[in-house]
Amino acid sequence: MKPLSKIIDRVGKWGVKWSLWPPHLVTACCGVEFGHAFGSAYDAERFGMLPMGSLRQSNIIVIEGTITMKMAKFLKYVWDQMPEPKYVIAMGACAIKGGVFYGSYHMVPASKVVPVHGYVSGCPPTPEALLKVVKELQEEIGHAR
Repeated sequence: MKPLSKIIDRVGKWGVKWSLWPPHLVTACCGVEFGHAFGSAYDAERFGMLPMGSLRQSNIIVIEGTITMKMAKFLKYVWDQMPEPKYVIAMGACAIKGGVFYGSYHMVPASKVVPVHGYVSGCPPTPEALLKVVKELQEEIGHAR
């Protein structure tokens, strides 16, 4: 028989795994692909992702596009308001390394602002790629100690 704490821990991980609720944080054209992932063709909600309007009830940020120095302050503010456990997915070439703006004086890679748990490459990234990274993150959550 398993100790009660291990059972509660497994149930908690299961709940987090199937309730990843990102706030809308659209900064560039990747937001269209993010929206497409939640449309009827891909239906990201079947994977437990439900876009939320409130930061305090969200546990994942999907950074959809460019992060400028001015936007980085807001991103960090959003990150600080979110409850634990919390996760970040950087979506698109702009969020990962700056994309077409690489080397620009005002661009900041997402990983320099908040810890990133998954990367969706491409310009633009596809909804399939986003859902693949979400599934990988869910596996990581399920196996976390």
